[in-house]
Amino acid sequence: MNMQTKPPRTTAEQAILDSFAEMVGQLPGDAKVTVARDRLLSTVAETGLPTRRIESWHYTDLRNLMRGLPGNPSGGARAIDPLVRGSAVWPVVQGRSAELSAPEGVELTPFIDLLVSGEAAPSLAARGYDDLIGQLNGAFVSDGYAFSIEEAVELDQIIELQAVQSGGQVHNRFVAKAGAGSKATVIERHVGDRADEGLSTSVTTLDVADGADVTWIILQDRVLNDQHLGQLSATLGADATLKLYVINAGGKLVRQEVHVDVTGEGAHFDLRCVNLLAGDSHTDVTLTLAHTVPNTTSKEIVRNVVLDRARGVFQGQIRVAKEAQKTDAQMACNTLLLSDDGEFAAKPELEIFADDVICAHGATVIDIDHNHLFYLMARGITEKSARALLVNGFVDELIDELDSEELIEALETLIEQWLVDHG
Repeated sequence: MNMQTKPPRTTAEQAILDSFAEMVGQLPGDAKVTVARDRLLSTVAETGLPTRRIESWHYTDLRNLMRGLPGNPSGGARAIDPLVRGSAVWPVVQGRSAELSAPEGVELTPFIDLLVSGEAAPSLAARGYDDLIGQLNGAFVSDGYAFSIEEAVELDQIIELQAVQSGGQVHNRFVAKAGAGSKATVIERHVGDRADEGLSTSVTTLDVADGADVTWIILQDRVLNDQHLGQLSATLGADATLKLYVINAGGKLVRQEVHVDVTGEGAHFDLRCVNLLAGDSHTDVTLTLAHTVPNTTSKEIVRNVVLDRARGVFQGQIRVAKEAQKTDAQMACNTLLLSDDGEFAAKPELEIFADDVICAHGATVIDIDHNHLFYLMARGITEKSARALLVNGFVDELIDELDSEELIEALETLIEQWLVDHG
């Protein structure tokens, strides 16, 4: 008889179970929420952390990469200044929200209130058997924010969601709804403010109603030893537009998932992603994009800068349903590999069931063009400065597509500082 035995639990897997046993009595939520938490944690206990055998995790073997869980936080985490002056800052500091007011036309609720009332229970569910992020976050989530923008409201003020952490574990959730015809810019900012090792999960769900126009920026700037697992799931209605920016500039082990369903005709989705990778970090951006109705468009551009022994991953899958005729979907992943020891794996995919579409994908890996380098150095620019200028140009092209000059300047300054720190 051929019997398969389950491998012993890793240190990280056992630590997750032990941590839940210690925390479950303190986690907010009514009986329905507790049942949902138990169900999700039971799945983790049964299946363990994902390995290369699971296709969606093939390039991020979490069972081997996640070595353990951090200890108790050192304390001292606090909200930070906004990226753009004048923004409405909604902080979640060490897993706890604050009582805040919202701009006119916006309804804001701390997520802990939805847990305590039980209203959040149905949302504590995994996307599928391979949704480790949803499982962990649903089991441990303690707080965050839920907010909705009224129909036809155009927000001039940027909303900045801050998830600030100084070690330990933090599990946040953000739920957003943009009403029909509304317009808004939201920054989802993940920051580690101390050198203590931390683990964070963050799950965001975004509903962009008919005719709404949303710019959503995920800025991940964790400290060197942090492990961050993030997920954004979005649905687009008819004639809706979602411009999503993902910028990874920190963390030891990072996975950011993006799942988008384009469900309304005339909708458009943009993804602009910048991955700044250094040290011996591992960063994975995984995208699934479903075009399910006719006459929709999307364009995804990913730019990666790889230094030292860093390893990066981009998995991008576009699915075009049989009914989704006249779809126009374009995807590109471009990597600037500046180290012989660095790696980047790109896996773009198209799954097309319609016959009247325009779809394409591509991936490139290059070094700095020596002709360009020579041109700059011949004009008196040092080699280090010339390299920095070329790298800046490689990634700033995406940032320059934003509408706000203040936001462009703030993000370009952040990228320039990263290059100075790691150049």
